[in-house]
This record gives sequence, C-alpha cells and structure tokens, in this order.
Amino acid sequence: MNIQIFGKTKCFDTKKAERYFKERRIKYQLIDLGKYGMSLGEYKSVKAAVGGMEQLMDVTSKEYEDNFVKYLSDDADKEEKLLENPKMFQTPIVRNGKQATIGYKPEVWKDWV
Repeated sequence: MNIQIFGKTKCFDTKKAERYFKERRIKYQLIDLGKYGMSLGEYKSVKAAVGGMEQLMDVTSKEYEDNFVKYLSDDADKEEKLLENPKMFQTPIVRNGKQATIGYKPEVWKDWV
C-alpha cells in the first residue's frame, strides 16, 4: 500500500486524514498542495479515480474566486487554472495507487488495508 495525502497545511480534514493513518501505523506520504502542487500524471490518475475535474475543484476557495474560474466555459481552461493554482483543489486528496478519495473518508480507506 502506497498512501499519498495531498493537502493544505491549514486544512482540518487533512490533519484528520493524517491522524487516521498514523493511528493505524500505515505509512503515508504527505504532499503540501500549496507548496508542491500535483504532477500531471498524478492529476490524471486522481481525476479518473474520482470521476472528473469538477469533484476536485474547491468552488469555495479564494483562488477560485480570484481566477474567475466560474466564468470559464471551456473545461480545458478550468483544468489549466486548477493545475496552475493548486490551492483550488478540494482537500485532502488521499491516493492509493489507482484509487483516490476527496475529503475525509475513513469508511473507504479501511477497505484499502
């Protein structure tokens, strides 16, 4: 099992996800989205696992508003903005190989063990 947690430093759910894996002594890798972002390969894998870009985008984030993403009609433009501004991702994104979840989902993670 190769768990990756993509999160933001001030995100409460990211901290809860970290604690979940720590308490079960499951090794994980924490990636700060604000600092490092997400590679194109990781993005495509997560996008396929969660069912599309719309689930990944945090429409309540300040970056979403600042970049006027809701006014873009083309999905390719929205995707480009999302990859340029990784703080627009919903967090935490927890990835295990080809599987991924968005948010705090211990009911899904327990089946990964």
